[in-house]
Amino acid sequence: MSMQTMRAFLKDDLRLQLDFSRSDQNLGIAPPPVQKAVRQGQTVVALPGGAVTSFAGRIDLVQALAARKSHRAWRDESLSLEELGFLLWAVQGVRRRGGPASVFRTVPSAGCRHALETYVLVNNCSSLEQGVYRYLPLDHALVLEAVAGADFTARQHEAVLMQTFVTRAPVVLVWATIPYRMEWRYMEAAHRVIALDAGHACQNLYLAVQAVGCGTCAVAAFHQQVLDELLGVDGEDEFALYLAPVGKV
Repeated sequence: MSMQTMRAFLKDDLRLQLDFSRSDQNLGIAPPPVQKAVRQGQTVVALPGGAVTSFAGRIDLVQALAARKSHRAWRDESLSLEELGFLLWAVQGVRRRGGPASVFRTVPSAGCRHALETYVLVNNCSSLEQGVYRYLPLDHALVLEAVAGADFTARQHEAVLMQTFVTRAPVVLVWATIPYRMEWRYMEAAHRVIALDAGHACQNLYLAVQAVGCGTCAVAAFHQQVLDELLGVDGEDEFALYLAPVGKV
């Protein structure tokens, strides 16, 4: 694939070439669900509520912006369930529902489509066993996708291309995308803005971690197939896009 082709992905020329009257939205097809369903028998863990009041005043926004940096070393401490719940609310939390096709969240999204699912690789979080979880924004809860096996750390290590600082973090947030949520409205113009949406979520994380004495580091380099398999997604209709370890600093 040529360099010029990849540069073209960053441009918005495609939008002028598409007939949006032919989108699934304009053809009257029902929108996809705004949240993946919980399968029968899965364990759901409610997260503590009141994120706004519980963590208000912890750090000034201007201070958070000035202090924003990437961290790659963590203290040997766990995260509490309340702290994890706050961070998940900060990156994908629901402010209010706008209808079956839209949910207004703490981060912006093109057309309010929110094509991201947030997974959490839990290595050391109080009240949670190690494993792979998925955030349920509509419920402010976690669903357990897979219990950690003996090779959990090794699988993470392979998935992040041997970036050891990632696997040493107590939790790793992984954003996967379900592209059709955005394609339903924007057709082939969907994919550029999905990537932009992931950036919005991660920037919220960079600011929010400071309120709980944590740091993070955005990571875009990983082994696609291995990470998708670790999350339990098919790699086509849903696949990993971005990740960020979080730990005490």
